[in-house]
Amino acid sequence: MTTRRSVNSGSLLEGVDLGAVLLYLLIVLIGWVSITAASYNEEITSLFSFSHFYIKQAIWVGLALIVALFVLLIDSQYYHRYAYPLYLAGLGVLLLTLVAGSTKNGAKAWFELGSFAIQPIEFVKIATALALARLMSEYSFSITKVGDIIKSGLIICAPLLIVILQNDTGSGIVLGSFLMVFYREGLNKWLCIPVLLVATLFILSFVLPPLTMLVLLLLVCVLSEMMITRQMRSRLSFLAAIFLTAFVVQALCSLFWPGKIDFYMALLMVSSVAALGVAIYAFRAKLAATFITLALFVGSIIFLPTTNYLFNSVLKSHQQDRILSFLGVLDDPRGADFNVRQAKIAIGSGGLFGKGFLESTQIKNGFVPEKHTDFIFCTLGEEWGFVGTSFVLALFCLLILKLMRMGERQEEPFGRIYCYCVASILMFHVLVNIGMTIGLMPVMGIPLPFMSYGGSSLIAFTILLFIAIRLDASTRRFSFNK
Repeated sequence: MTTRRSVNSGSLLEGVDLGAVLLYLLIVLIGWVSITAASYNEEITSLFSFSHFYIKQAIWVGLALIVALFVLLIDSQYYHRYAYPLYLAGLGVLLLTLVAGSTKNGAKAWFELGSFAIQPIEFVKIATALALARLMSEYSFSITKVGDIIKSGLIICAPLLIVILQNDTGSGIVLGSFLMVFYREGLNKWLCIPVLLVATLFILSFVLPPLTMLVLLLLVCVLSEMMITRQMRSRLSFLAAIFLTAFVVQALCSLFWPGKIDFYMALLMVSSVAALGVAIYAFRAKLAATFITLALFVGSIIFLPTTNYLFNSVLKSHQQDRILSFLGVLDDPRGADFNVRQAKIAIGSGGLFGKGFLESTQIKNGFVPEKHTDFIFCTLGEEWGFVGTSFVLALFCLLILKLMRMGERQEEPFGRIYCYCVASILMFHVLVNIGMTIGLMPVMGIPLPFMSYGGSSLIAFTILLFIAIRLDASTRRFSFNK
């Protein structure tokens, strides 16, 4: 019988997926080259001056490689053992930023150490993934149990709420990508659909009338639950009964209290009472999918009346403009639309093969803001064109597929769930970052993994990835030593 010691013995690279490491190194190298092109300043005569962003990033790359080696040296069992303490420590650090953190771009989410700034949420994503993997890998855990799903949701929502208080919602929304993990672990696919649709309706709620939003929420949740239970007639009858009752309530109120209750308020009251009643029944009957669908609806209608206040009083003016611009309500080419318009011009001007290294015009002349951080993909598009961007996208796709394959060959649920958490986070970052540069996503300030300038982002993503590689290496070493 192979002992734990023999599983973790051997050379440093024994069992390590060298393909994943190579993909990581290629993406980091391409990112560093893009940062060099985006930030190169001919007026600074010294190539090795710390005034160049690429010199600073080179230092971060070196530190990231050292951290990667350190992660590979740690016994894989420690990641499982200390998952909860790391998670609690991460929440504590996030709370500390609310008191002692620094504000950048309107978000109080940073710690400044001299000339360097660290964003704790980047590291808390790692702790959250580890804590979620440990919870979901417990022997008694079941994705079909309401209580277990609620526990999982609390692990995700706790850091999300703190990040929202920091006014850094874009970074927190990344945690919603763990829905992919729930789906892999057996969550009903028809339950994933309303979660995604409600997330979409969250954006639309800022421009659609409340009555339209409420009707859409009713349709999404009832139709989704109908797909889960396969009881079409009863669910449609239930939906019709809600609307009919709302009409009756509104008519009676108009007789006794004219002008006090409109149809929206009547529908809101009736649907809330009906949803709460069914949710209580579903909880007692242990109907997890039905309970979560209804809980999602109840939470949404509680949130619905607050959208106007949130939009006008909580969101900053530039955040309001970004949402309205994304939805096509606002046309402001010199304001909210400027970044995205210039980004699309830069990417489009690259053509098929690009203009070549340091030959960009949009980037070099400063038309694209944040060209070395959140909009680094624009630099890549203008200098290397469609071929270059396609190559980088292929590298990201291969890395994500590698992570999913690592997860599938894990013998323990902890490793599988963690690998899928990493794949989910990387996929979300890539889709949103590239999507916002070409106008398919609202601008959120989310970095492109391993490529955007920034030390905390690069090191956090490196740790996130290499923990998965370390867990996978332990599994492969065990297989080799059987």
